[in-house]
Amino acid sequence: MEPSPGPWISALRHSHDRLRASVEPLGLAELDRRSYASEWSIAQVLSHLGSQAEIFGLFLDAGLTGQEPPGREEFMPIWDSWNGKDPQAQASDALRADQATLERFESLDADEQARLHLKMFGMELGAAGLARMRVGEHAIHTWDVVVALDPAATVAPDAVDLLLDTLDQLTARTAKPDGKQRKVRVSTTDPERQFILETGEAVTLTPADGENTPEPRNSEQGLSELRMPAEAFVRLVYGRLDEAHTPPVESAGVELDELRPIFPGF
Repeated sequence: MEPSPGPWISALRHSHDRLRASVEPLGLAELDRRSYASEWSIAQVLSHLGSQAEIFGLFLDAGLTGQEPPGREEFMPIWDSWNGKDPQAQASDALRADQATLERFESLDADEQARLHLKMFGMELGAAGLARMRVGEHAIHTWDVVVALDPAATVAPDAVDLLLDTLDQLTARTAKPDGKQRKVRVSTTDPERQFILETGEAVTLTPADGENTPEPRNSEQGLSELRMPAEAFVRLVYGRLDEAHTPPVESAGVELDELRPIFPGF
């Protein structure tokens, strides 16, 4: 994972600007349109990003002051407040809340970045880790919005470059084992990476460099192959690679349809 907060905060700025440019022109009918997240309208995705912006502000407070991070009891009133807004307010207020939290990330000086520390969700998080969490949420939900307006939209390239090297952690937390034994070498392009995906009673994704990766073998020998753009692989692991939004993919010994249920997303 990129250890410096700077690239993560920069990606967060780009994601916010993309979201603002996409959302500000929308009228009520467009805000009520279904987003890629099928249970949410565009306005409801924005409401989620707005409420999470407030919550990340609380995380920043706790991380800088050495307090315990807030929990569900603090989250509930925030969620209720945002759920009670009308769609137009959900959109406009989300952009304001998101801007405010983004500016807090951007204003952290070197001492504050070094001091910030949180222990939550089973992780020890510094400034880079907290910004990473927000980028993963923000860039993916921004795609949920923009792809509803432009079916050819992709996740922002700078977010893809960063998130690609965190997919092993996300897989450990969110993948759903199906009990079927597989071993798949995943090779990505733009940027190039290699991973070994293993499924069965558990699901693991292990980064693999060229020196340590086994030579290609056919599926009968146990190692299947999957080659795809990195952007698409990020969306697969985040549960957003349906057939209608899948670019050309090369595979041997494994089908995307059997992998999609393993990554239900959020």
